[in-house]
Amino acid sequence: MARIKGALTGREKAAILLIALGKERASQIYKHLREDEIEQLTLEIANLTKVEADVKNQVIEEFYQLCLAQNYIAEGGIEYAKDILERALGSQKALEIINRLTSSLQVRPFDFVRKADPSQILNFIQNEHPQTIALILAYLQPQQAAEIISSLPQEKQVEVATRIALMDRTSPDVIKEVERILEKKLSSMLTTDFTNAGGIQALVDILLSVDRGTEKYIMENLELRDSELAEEIRQRMFVFEDIVTLDNRSIQRFLREVDNSDLILALKGASEEVSRVIFANMSKRMQDMIKEDMEYLGPVRLRDVENAQQKIVNIIRQLEEAGEIIISRGGGDEIIV
Repeated sequence: MARIKGALTGREKAAILLIALGKERASQIYKHLREDEIEQLTLEIANLTKVEADVKNQVIEEFYQLCLAQNYIAEGGIEYAKDILERALGSQKALEIINRLTSSLQVRPFDFVRKADPSQILNFIQNEHPQTIALILAYLQPQQAAEIISSLPQEKQVEVATRIALMDRTSPDVIKEVERILEKKLSSMLTTDFTNAGGIQALVDILLSVDRGTEKYIMENLELRDSELAEEIRQRMFVFEDIVTLDNRSIQRFLREVDNSDLILALKGASEEVSRVIFANMSKRMQDMIKEDMEYLGPVRLRDVENAQQKIVNIIRQLEEAGEIIISRGGGDEIIV
């Protein structure tokens, strides 16, 4: 395969880039792709019998230029990116990059909000309608959105969470109007088509970043409001009570990483079923020691228990991402031994 760069499709370029990055890095990228994207790229890679060195270098160079341009936009916007690229590559080359990669160089709505401190954003939007808050949070980084939704009144947390999960596509006119009201200015670049934001995965990303108490409250109330929606969200995430769904090997694996002080605190507020499966995967000596320490500890604050439980959940999620344990999430996730 020795075609020039301009003759390659975007999918072919992506396949060449993954090959160039090597198996380990490519596998990490695969984790962030949809199933259909994985299938398409895998098929494309399989069809690449040979990639000439100059073609590979051209694809890598194009990818590098795109990354640079995106970083420049994040730092100072389109004009700043254009100015830097012109100085580095010349006017014609800079214009070529921006024109060729225009879809990737779109500035997302509410860019000015994402650069602000979460506490400032909260003061900015807390009295807005839940739908407006949901729209803004859907465009923020999950950690930013998590801090904001955690600080909202509890009755508004569930309302906003529900609206984020059920959000599909929002008209550019609506986005412009919200931006006009909140910031009194329009974003420099908006897509001319409908903009995707929100949805169940957006809410999952936010819930994975909030504190344990907020996560629990939102999920319990979502269950009352829409049990099917709550179940779909639950299948995409993992909470402390879900430890009972892990196999014994996985439980034993994460217990090796958990600090005993956190485990003791977490078990103080754990359900009988969670406690039972955890103790069942300990030696008798360890069981006795943990139970004795729990009794000696006495009353503890709920916040401390929830923090300890969240630490354990974070360890479990990290181990799953590393492929060291398996979390069954339903929908065909049967485990073959």
